[in-house]
This record gives sequence, C-alpha cells and structure tokens, in this order.
Amino acid sequence: MKFKHGKNLSIKDKRSVFIGKEVVVGNDVTIYENNRIDGKTVIEDGVTILPGCYIVDTKIGKNTVVNHSQSEKAEIGKECSIGPFARLRPNAKIKDFAKIGNFVEIKNATIGCGTKVSHLAYVGDADLGDNCNIGCGAIFVNYDGVNKHRTSVGNSCFIGSNCNIIAPVSIEDQSYICAGTTVTENIKYDDFVIGRVRQEVKENRAHEYLNKEKK
Repeated sequence: MKFKHGKNLSIKDKRSVFIGKEVVVGNDVTIYENNRIDGKTVIEDGVTILPGCYIVDTKIGKNTVVNHSQSEKAEIGKECSIGPFARLRPNAKIKDFAKIGNFVEIKNATIGCGTKVSHLAYVGDADLGDNCNIGCGAIFVNYDGVNKHRTSVGNSCFIGSNCNIIAPVSIEDQSYICAGTTVTENIKYDDFVIGRVRQEVKENRAHEYLNKEKK
C-alpha cells in the first residue's frame, strides 16, 4: 500500500484493509480490519476507523471515530462520532463534535457543531444549525415527486422522534417540535409545535381484536 501517512499509523490487519494511493493519513491514526479507503480521502491526526467502513473522497477531522459506515464525497469535522451503519452521501458536511448514529443517512446536507442525529433518520437537502437534537425516525422530506426542496434549521432546536419535515420550510433557533409532528409551515424563534391526532381510548375492547387474530 503506497500512500502518504504520518507517524504512528496502526493498521490492525493489513490483509483486509485497502487504502488507495491518493489517500493521505495523518499522525496517530488507527485503522481496524475490513476497511476500504479510496479516492482523495484525507484522514487527519488521531482518527480511528473501526471495522467495516467504505470511505471514498472524504475528509475526516482530528480525533473522529468512524464505525462500520459508508462515506462518499463528504466532509467530517473533528471529534465527531459516525456510525455504526451510517451513510454519508455526496455533499454531506458534518461539523465538529457532531454525532451521526446508527442507520442515519445524510445527503447534500450540513449538520452543525455539536448536533446529534443519533438513530434511524434521514436528513436530505437541509442545513442544520449547532447543538440540535434530531430524534429517532425523523425524516426530512425533500422530494415532492418532481423537484427537490431544501430545509433550514436554526441552532439549539429539538425535533422529536417520528417527525416529518416537509420541505421547503424554515425552522428558527430554539424551536421545539414534538414527537409525531408533521411540519409544513415555517417555524419562528422559540415556537413550540405539536401536530398529532388526539389519542382515543376504547375501554374493555382490546379482547375483541385479540380474539379475532387467534381464530
């Protein structure tokens, strides 16, 4: 493997790691088994690449950890956590200290400093500010069947689990969107947003449905 690298590079299993000749690796980098790193990828100092990653044409900042994930034509800041099972598609920009968790897909989107998209979410064609929390199952709905549209999210916003953000919309700083809400209109600073069907309880009726299933 002929590529540029700094001091103290540790490759745990050279037989199962492929690193392209245009890749540049910094100092004190650790690369575990079963990884492919290719294209004009730049890996800065102190990065850890855990097993099972495919990384191409990606810049990875200092002390970031990438775990069992894919990244193509993306930028990742310093001290980020990526994965496991995350996918960064072209023009994904992950800023410093951000977290992209398991089964999260980022496409043509910016994730601000310290923002967490921890699990089971899709963020496409969006700009997220700093220190936001994006809940499990949140979807940024960017395609109307004909055209792609973009969403803007400010700083310190909370988007709860199972929310649909229907682009194009703008969500200003310090907004709170409750779980299960579908957002179709712009949200202003400090707004609290909830859009759910009210729960109804039919007492002593469950057995009717449970018994039908058993028959």
